[in-house]
Amino acid sequence: MRKVLVADDDSHIRDVITFALRREGFEVVEAADGDAALAVFEREAPDILILDVMMPARDGLAVCRAVRAGPHRVSAHANVPILFLSAKNAEVDRVLGLEVGGDDYIIKPFSPRELVARVKAFFRRLEAVADPTQAEIVAGPLRMNVAARTATVDGNALELTRAEFGLLATLAQRCGTVLNRETLTHGIYADHRVVSDRTIDSHVRRLRVKLRSAGVDAIHTVHGVGFRLDFAASGSD
Repeated sequence: MRKVLVADDDSHIRDVITFALRREGFEVVEAADGDAALAVFEREAPDILILDVMMPARDGLAVCRAVRAGPHRVSAHANVPILFLSAKNAEVDRVLGLEVGGDDYIIKPFSPRELVARVKAFFRRLEAVADPTQAEIVAGPLRMNVAARTATVDGNALELTRAEFGLLATLAQRCGTVLNRETLTHGIYADHRVVSDRTIDSHVRRLRVKLRSAGVDAIHTVHGVGFRLDFAASGSD
């Protein structure tokens, strides 16, 4: 049974989400503030986090940063999908949620049915990534173990969110080919949702930083078209 952590200081919202998820067969653990969310994360090792952005003690963004940064008792679980809930609907707020390591962002008020659908979509992607028929992707110094959802550059591990892993896998499978944002969106989101170009650009920017930290500058922008993964090409964007 998949386990979902729901963290929100509004008990009514937690009740609504918990009821909707349990009705679909998910196990749910709850937290009423950010500090409690981190404690539950450490203790329960959930498969996905649903975090309210504006929580007392520690807000959802801070919880996300802490989860991504580690180290934790469940440090191998630090790439768990994170879905933000927020009443803030400005693009800058949504982009910030992605920049700190979130995988999705839902605006309040929201439909419980849509939220459950998005949670299911995360798990469909997880199952697709675990497909043993696509066990490994190799491109230049990059090696990706699809089943284990790990990636290394010259043997050095990359710490990637699920969205970043899906993006890198999509680029690596067609290394040297320019892919437009629509193709990359389909590689990241199993439900083929419509997201803004800015959302994809945010994922690309974060992934580019992580690759550069690993010593490779391999994601190249083709202006007006999309992005290309190319370890042979030099130069910057």
